[in-house]
Amino acid sequence: MKEILDQTELSERAAALVAAARRAGADAADAVCVRGIALSVDVRLGKVEETRRAEGDDFMLRVFVGKRSAGISANVLTNPAELAARAVAMAKVAPEDRFAGLADRERLAQDFPDRDLLDITIPAAAELTEQALATENAARSVAGVTNSGGASAGWSLGGVVLATSDGFSGAYLTSRFGLSASAIAGSGTTMERDYDFDNMVYHADLRDPETIGRSAGERAVRRLNPRKISSGRMTVVYDPRIATSLVGHLASAVNGASIARKSSFLRDKLGQQIFAPAIRISDDPTRRRGLASRPFDGEGVASGALDVVAGGVLQTWLLDSATARELGLETNGRASRGGANPSPGATNLTLHPGEQSPEELIREVGSGLYVTELIGHGANTVTGDYSRGAAGFVIENGVLGYPVSEITIAGNLADIFREMRPANDLVYRRAVNAPTVAVPGLTVAGS
Repeated sequence: MKEILDQTELSERAAALVAAARRAGADAADAVCVRGIALSVDVRLGKVEETRRAEGDDFMLRVFVGKRSAGISANVLTNPAELAARAVAMAKVAPEDRFAGLADRERLAQDFPDRDLLDITIPAAAELTEQALATENAARSVAGVTNSGGASAGWSLGGVVLATSDGFSGAYLTSRFGLSASAIAGSGTTMERDYDFDNMVYHADLRDPETIGRSAGERAVRRLNPRKISSGRMTVVYDPRIATSLVGHLASAVNGASIARKSSFLRDKLGQQIFAPAIRISDDPTRRRGLASRPFDGEGVASGALDVVAGGVLQTWLLDSATARELGLETNGRASRGGANPSPGATNLTLHPGEQSPEELIREVGSGLYVTELIGHGANTVTGDYSRGAAGFVIENGVLGYPVSEITIAGNLADIFREMRPANDLVYRRAVNAPTVAVPGLTVAGS
């Protein structure tokens, strides 16, 4: 375990890759080295179904020859010179990209603030098994639960190193702990399923197994005996777990790559009012113990918190260096690195709360639909068209009523963003966080 906490070797390998690329003829290069270890246990009906352990390294090299570039990756690094030579050969035959290049040197991080991203607690498989069983037992103990979809407990630890030919070298470690449970209520064709889960940087921040399991069971039981709902236009209230999807659609629409390709319905809306004046949506990679926090972005750029939307006005795109250059802007440190080549993306994205409680918001709605599950991926960020399968509960006389399913909700994201109203029940539990959200005027297709 010491070798994953000590990133010296990984830093040396990243530096070796960059040096090899320069010797092979690259004008510039950067290398990302990732080392990870993970352990998880799945249980069902009181028995262990699977225990998984994974350990591995990933090495990613990006090289530039003039304005041509190429990326290459490997799981084992036995010969940096050979990997670098292949990358340079690929770059020489790649098309030119006048926006390609490393991040501007003056934008690189000079120090690496502690984001409190590492819990050195190392659970044994037996501990994870105990937690998973306790979570499932809590779900199965809920009256009305008739079967289990299983429960899982997991832990992972990862180290990231980035080195560039401009002299940048940075590293950080992150830990993750997770608990989840799926419960089934009813029998035969009337069965309903629901779930609950937690993922946290620190084990101490997880909700306890009994809370997660009981929540999964209660959610499943509440869905029993769903009815149809009459079609029509109505206010739809999104459960916080589901409201995060609306924030995710915004993130896709303001991604700099989509803007550069002119494939976003918001491409001409920078600086314009697209939400109600009270709406604020921020992106913050500096949040302590945040699931998407980091001391620098995927290009080594120092990145701070920013408002994507403030006062309802769209303030910025999510940018890495290449998309920023293409748009005539400067990167705001949102480069992510899922492979050798970076791309822009969000970090800890948050729709900030409103003033009303969820109960007040629902009471004000009077009649409508409360959504607890969405099905499918029917959000088109090119046109803004929105259509999702859904399940949840009717709202009658300002309170939640009977469960409903097999319905579709539809509208346009531009209208949804303009009309949405958040409640005050924001809780930070994910990388994308939102409170309860009400959206009037959506089309609901039921019976």
